[in-house]
Amino acid sequence: MSDVLVVGAGFAGAVCARELAEAGLRVQVIDRRDHVAGNAFDAPDAHGVVLHRYGPHIFHTNSDRVLAWLSRFTRWRPYEHRVLAAVRGMLVPVPINRTTINRLYGLDLDEAGVARHLARVRTPLGRPPANSEELLLSTVGHDLCAAIFRGYSRKQWGRELADLAPQVAGRIPVRTGDDDRYFDDLHQCMPADGYAALFARILDHAGIRVALGCAFDAARDAAGWRHVVYTGPIDAWFGLRFGPLPYRSLRFEAEHHADRALVQPVASINHPDAPGYTRVTEFKHLTGQVCAGTT
Repeated sequence: MSDVLVVGAGFAGAVCARELAEAGLRVQVIDRRDHVAGNAFDAPDAHGVVLHRYGPHIFHTNSDRVLAWLSRFTRWRPYEHRVLAAVRGMLVPVPINRTTINRLYGLDLDEAGVARHLARVRTPLGRPPANSEELLLSTVGHDLCAAIFRGYSRKQWGRELADLAPQVAGRIPVRTGDDDRYFDDLHQCMPADGYAALFARILDHAGIRVALGCAFDAARDAAGWRHVVYTGPIDAWFGLRFGPLPYRSLRFEAEHHADRALVQPVASINHPDAPGYTRVTEFKHLTGQVCAGTT
């Protein structure tokens, strides 16, 4: 018998389960996958290189409270994420900054010069942007929009920029200085022992039971709990009777280099124009792992 059924052992489910258990409730956690940590799950590949199975997950927050809570269950490795884009035969920083513009256009602008350049090339709207295309055209102009965002977004989302909400492109800042970090949050770091270990510790409590490989459909009608914390797809909660939501999936292909310690200068390189794929991530940058070869 449990007081609460928590569906999903990712961030939302695991944190809720721990908080409820520490409040004295009996918690049953289920997850349809064979592991905890949700999409943040990490594990060694066949070559011993630790990968994030569902794509790179970088921890960043402005909340002291969030960092303090998670610090009960992990040590941290300092890490600031950097991304480059392969554009016109060169690698340029993303988000767009002074280096991006100077390198792409063969210029030597200072911060004020970058601001003037962007003011010259952007297309003023005179109203809030209605979609991501309008937002980008009104902030970086046609050429930068085409070079860095249009092809990448088309592959990533299966939609044109004009069909994406302005918040999609709006997540990425535009800088006039040299800051080349992908995020600007106060706290940027990675769990020193990985995400799987972090989640295992969060769920290690006498008041928590975990059942993996357990689908919600098989458990939702069973008796034995007073409350349900559901963290799965919201359309699945309703049995898809209103139709499925348009989720977008990614396909990952692993490539191992046994004779190289590292291949890329940064963790992720975006490929706006390459056919068939959006980006390449080298996980040893993220994890700090020291081992032979790289994946």
